[in-house]
Amino acid sequence: MLIQVCLYFYCKFLWRCLKFVMRKLTGRCELQRICYSTKPGASRTMKIETSLRDSKSKLLQTSVSVHSDAIEKTIEDIMELKKINPDVNPQLGISLQACLLQIVGYRNLIADVEKLRREPYDSDNPQHEEMLLKLWKFLKPNTPLESRISKQWCEIGFQGDDPKTDFRGMGLLGLYNLQYFAERDPAAAQQVLSDSLHPKCSKFSKAEWEKKRMEKAIGYSFAIVGINITDLAYNLLVSGALKTHFYNIAPEAPTLSHFQQTFCYLMHEFHKFWIEEDPMDIMEFNRVREKFRKRIIKQLQNPDMALCPHFAASEGLINM
Repeated sequence: MLIQVCLYFYCKFLWRCLKFVMRKLTGRCELQRICYSTKPGASRTMKIETSLRDSKSKLLQTSVSVHSDAIEKTIEDIMELKKINPDVNPQLGISLQACLLQIVGYRNLIADVEKLRREPYDSDNPQHEEMLLKLWKFLKPNTPLESRISKQWCEIGFQGDDPKTDFRGMGLLGLYNLQYFAERDPAAAQQVLSDSLHPKCSKFSKAEWEKKRMEKAIGYSFAIVGINITDLAYNLLVSGALKTHFYNIAPEAPTLSHFQQTFCYLMHEFHKFWIEEDPMDIMEFNRVREKFRKRIIKQLQNPDMALCPHFAASEGLINM
């Protein structure tokens, strides 16, 4: 343990020495070198974020957590601290502002998502009830819901006759995501729902079924899987794994809409992945989910990765 601590401080000391030498040789601070030598997107923003966070300057350290309205003033303070003339280096201020908008926006997005996750579903809240009924309407437009408490909810993948009990883990966030998917692309959502309920009702020929070994075609509970994928998206966000994706697709601050689009993409991709894995039964869900999670994380380790740059949920949908 002591050796590791000593090694950490030794490496940190060497890194500071290297930064000092580079500044003397190039005449530019680390922030300038990053902005001038790294293309916009996750590669640049993540390097800027690391540089600011690891700086010995309190101003630079706190710049990653300032209020959005204070970003412009923060950039001015950084330029003054680094003795950089904004008239001579106008592009630097623009690049730093874009990076800080993404960095601060990501932190704010976590707060927004966490707020929804912590808010429980309340059947006495008219807005909550309206969202739930809209979910049914978007998924089953030709089938009226007989009553609020009904076994019909199982038809869209809830576990019982009252969906509110299924939202306990993810709170309103699960409902927000499911409704977003169903409303934004009802055709795709309805197709995935249909496949999850009737996996053998497919457009594949018998020969294609045999070739793909899909005779058993195990389905899954659409709504429950949606809540589970919400949990996956939430953990990817909080862990920072989604920074690569959001910093590449959001030119400024990532928003809740970006998060919900990512959820749609994950639902779409999990749907295809479930078919590819061809599980023996629903008890294999956790294995399939974990394998899917590892694949997404591996993709996100690529600094150029954008999970859904132009995602349309119905494009390329694979039917079970």
